[in-house]
Amino acid sequence: MKEITITSLEEGQRLDRVLEKYLSRASAGFLYKMLRKKNITLNGKKADGKEKLCRGDVIRIWFSEETLEKFTAPAQNTDWPRTRLSVVYEDEQILLVSKDVGMLTQKASGTDVSLNEYVIGYLLDCGAVSAESLQSFRPSVCNRLDRNTSGIVAVGKTTAALQELSKMFRERTIHKYYQALVVGGLEEEKTIDGYLIKDERKNQVKIFSKSVQDAQRILTRYVPVGRSAEKDGREALTLLEIELITGRSHQIRAHLASVGHPVVGDPKYGNRDRNAYFARTYGLRSQLLHAGRIVFPASDGPLGYLSGKAFTAKRPDLFETILDKEKVIRSR
Repeated sequence: MKEITITSLEEGQRLDRVLEKYLSRASAGFLYKMLRKKNITLNGKKADGKEKLCRGDVIRIWFSEETLEKFTAPAQNTDWPRTRLSVVYEDEQILLVSKDVGMLTQKASGTDVSLNEYVIGYLLDCGAVSAESLQSFRPSVCNRLDRNTSGIVAVGKTTAALQELSKMFRERTIHKYYQALVVGGLEEEKTIDGYLIKDERKNQVKIFSKSVQDAQRILTRYVPVGRSAEKDGREALTLLEIELITGRSHQIRAHLASVGHPVVGDPKYGNRDRNAYFARTYGLRSQLLHAGRIVFPASDGPLGYLSGKAFTAKRPDLFETILDKEKVIRSR
């Protein structure tokens, strides 16, 4: 007999989902049959699998050791990748990490190593999860950033937090603010409107000023928070704080480029001559775009204690160096 006591990591999941993870070699039909026959019980009683689990609930699996071994998922080892993580905030429910330029948020292929895997390694080292707990629940990132965009990524450390964070990002109730250094002088706050179509094959988007077939409407709001003067015949630079009112792939980079203000260093949508200058002068190989601040919405859910709280991640060192050397006078 195997006894599983539900912790804060798993609470909020359905019983059948936990069983599918723990007994991953068993079919769904077999699991429901075992529930009907009371070979699997919840708190000593018959269950149908749809029950939402609470902390302290006890699942008992009345299998022989041989049968249990046959259907149990192999324990996750602790050989997860490790790297230095820049932690912005952490509590028992969530982890906010400032992702470095060049790191994937999630795997794009089976051989990739992403922030998701590094987070598991970090949480194992901290004792927040164990090899055994990873059999029934795995913490995960809840928002994605392009590989070469830096900034805040949110991680749900428990089932309840993961579900709540995912809902906030999906429904866009959590406010995300980016900072970007763009070509050209901008002085006024503005919301720009447009329509976007993505070419999946090229992983690139096109922006239109009017609606066209299959296009998605996009809205991008920006506020200038810093500016340089024109220098040696080159245009001024403006540091923007940007809020995505809609959230589409490559929206910030493509939308700003479409109105004549590409992000410095952007290899897809940027200004080739200006990018060459920054590559030659500073070794810049990626866009100066940073997801620097998030603000939690008012909530009475599992993350209600974070209502209205804002968290900020500092800009990368190279970003700051370029702002200083290019004499971008900034208010933030």
